[in-house]
Amino acid sequence: MTYFVTGGTGFIGRNLIDQLLARKGVVHVLVRRGSKKKFNRLVEERWSDHKKRLVAVSGDLTKPALGLSAADREALTGKVRHFFHLAAVYDLKASAEDNQAANIDGTRHAIQCAEVLQAKCFHHTSSIAAAGLYRGTFREDMFEEASDLNHPYFRTKHDSEGLVRKHCNIPWRIYRPGIVVGHSETGEIDKIDGPYYFFKLIQKMRRMLPPWVPTLGLEGGRVNLVPVDFVARAMDHIAHKPKLDGQCFHLTDPSPKRIGAVMNLFAEAAHAPLMSMRLDARLFSLIPAPVKQGLGMLPPVRRIINQVLKDLGIPKDMLTFFNYPTHFDTREAERALKGSGISVPPLDDYAWVLWDYWERHLDPELFIDRSLSGKVRDKVVVVTGASSGIGKATALMMGEAGAKTIIVARGEEQLLETRAEIEAAGGQAHAYTCDLADLSDAERLIGQVLSDHGHVDILINNAGRSIRRSISLSYDRFHDYERCMQLNYFGSLKLIMGFLPVMEKRRKGQVINISSIGVLSNAPRFSAYVASKAALDAFARCAASEFNDTGVSFTTINMPLVRTPMIAPTKMYESVPTITPEDAADMVKQAVIYRPQRIATRLGIFSQVLHSIAPKSSEIIMNSAFRMFPDSSAARGQQSDTDDQPTQEQVAFASLMRGIHW
Repeated sequence: MTYFVTGGTGFIGRNLIDQLLARKGVVHVLVRRGSKKKFNRLVEERWSDHKKRLVAVSGDLTKPALGLSAADREALTGKVRHFFHLAAVYDLKASAEDNQAANIDGTRHAIQCAEVLQAKCFHHTSSIAAAGLYRGTFREDMFEEASDLNHPYFRTKHDSEGLVRKHCNIPWRIYRPGIVVGHSETGEIDKIDGPYYFFKLIQKMRRMLPPWVPTLGLEGGRVNLVPVDFVARAMDHIAHKPKLDGQCFHLTDPSPKRIGAVMNLFAEAAHAPLMSMRLDARLFSLIPAPVKQGLGMLPPVRRIINQVLKDLGIPKDMLTFFNYPTHFDTREAERALKGSGISVPPLDDYAWVLWDYWERHLDPELFIDRSLSGKVRDKVVVVTGASSGIGKATALMMGEAGAKTIIVARGEEQLLETRAEIEAAGGQAHAYTCDLADLSDAERLIGQVLSDHGHVDILINNAGRSIRRSISLSYDRFHDYERCMQLNYFGSLKLIMGFLPVMEKRRKGQVINISSIGVLSNAPRFSAYVASKAALDAFARCAASEFNDTGVSFTTINMPLVRTPMIAPTKMYESVPTITPEDAADMVKQAVIYRPQRIATRLGIFSQVLHSIAPKSSEIIMNSAFRMFPDSSAARGQQSDTDDQPTQEQVAFASLMRGIHW
């Protein structure tokens, strides 16, 4: 038995070849020049035991009669029993031109080739897309009844099937698979398509919420999923069964599930929250079309939709088919498969296999360079307050990752020590002394850095001043507030305003502000410090809105309590939980790699949410802490530190509220 297969290196094609090789005979596979390496690799890895029965035939789908050479035509004419045509575009994102070239022109050329070779039967792999968006049950003997074929993929799959029906002069059989997913036993699939587009959403839900939290979702039409192994086995069986020429077979699930149930099966497989409450998407059809169209044309709405879909990797066209209206009758396919033991396995049995394969092999995040060096190598990175603490740890990390690290601090001696450490580790560092609280000195720094390096890729505003003193002890210390605001807000703002014009002109750059968890928790005794950091946070939020479309991003890190020289005067902090400067630098690393608008601890976010929904309760908790943790001796203007030793109650409370400044 001799076979000829187009699209044999594709997903369905290679699974069909698995079945054909289990029979006796030779399989000739159309291979274009660019796919020869892929074919040879498949032979070695997948079909090494059948090398003698696999023959590569050079050709091209875009050429008449597939561009076979005269020698190949002569060798194959009259010998091909089954001609399987699988080569096509199976992608909703493909352009109309690509769909036309592969699906219609490619099918026309494949028919020509099969006729030239005098093949005994032409097996055409169509798709349920050939029915368009037909409302109701679409039978296997229906074709012209297809409706709503506006999408290029639907239209070209329908028209290519029409070519076979009307112009193929040899016996033919047509197969319409449902949405083909991975192998039901191995999960293998070669690209993201169909339900896989929603896997990233499920993954994000898993990261945000525990699996027991009920969530709200949408319910849509029935989605017809079939594993590739079923499709390949069914095609192989039907192709070899006599007296079935001129028929079409739906290789679909006779009992498909609604999209909400499908999503929940995959969510369960991912250990993600289930959509316990689902709104029927058909409710949105009650909204008049002009209203929906008008909303969709608003620039902010359009940009938000596009950004969300981009983040999730979902093609916009997928939303059009959320309420898929077609059910597929499978009587002919079931009759042909009767007694073979071939049937569609329940999705419940293999959903976890598909999810596991996707997360291990296809998750787009697997192919993202998450290394810090991939983001900062040879980039100009400015780190202020780099002589100690968070700044020094961050500067060392940036230097090790290959950045051109610009380190800034007031004290020259310690700053040069940081530079020496970076250079000793093989990095490059440039040290600039500057008092950022002096705006004229900050102006000088900006000019010098731009003169020496031309631009700044990443600005990390870390230098800061903290004061722990209750308001009642600050009535005669207004200068505490001025000092904090001068450095923490105006000093940082001066650098941002100085480096931002070049970032905007180059349409790339990032500003990272080291803020405090106190801004989220409204920590008592830190009114001067928190107010200055809150001002910087507010500026960054406003700036992020203005520069969203320029390539310049702003990230605020609401840092928890870090063991640095800045907190050393408060002796009580020696006995409460803190993170190390290196831990803090890791948060900066995440900011550089992912460029989020905010990074905060869960406790910080919880504090902010609590204050938003129950401000009085939040106020009581903070006041209790205020009474529990007194002002230090230094804040009271006393020399003794004996009352700075924490009690067991204070240590327990600080441990419960880990990272908040008390």
